[in-house]
Amino acid sequence: MEAEQMTLEEALCQATVSVQTAGRVFFHLARNGAYEAARRGDFETIRIGGRIVVPVAPIAAKLGLPMTVARARLTEMPA
Repeated sequence: MEAEQMTLEEALCQATVSVQTAGRVFFHLARNGAYEAARRGDFETIRIGGRIVVPVAPIAAKLGLPMTVARARLTEMPA
């Protein structure tokens, strides 16, 4: 889902979001402001290869927002 389309409710259902999405949805920042805030350490980031993502749980906790991460459906594996 693109950053400009994700709502706060949708972001709270994700384990991680992009830096741009975190900046816009949680802090009303433009793209450059979001990356600058991430660079300064204003919110936690995780680097996975060349990609930087933002874990939603720490931001939600700081802002007092409830997390609604959907549980993955597990299927039994045949033995």
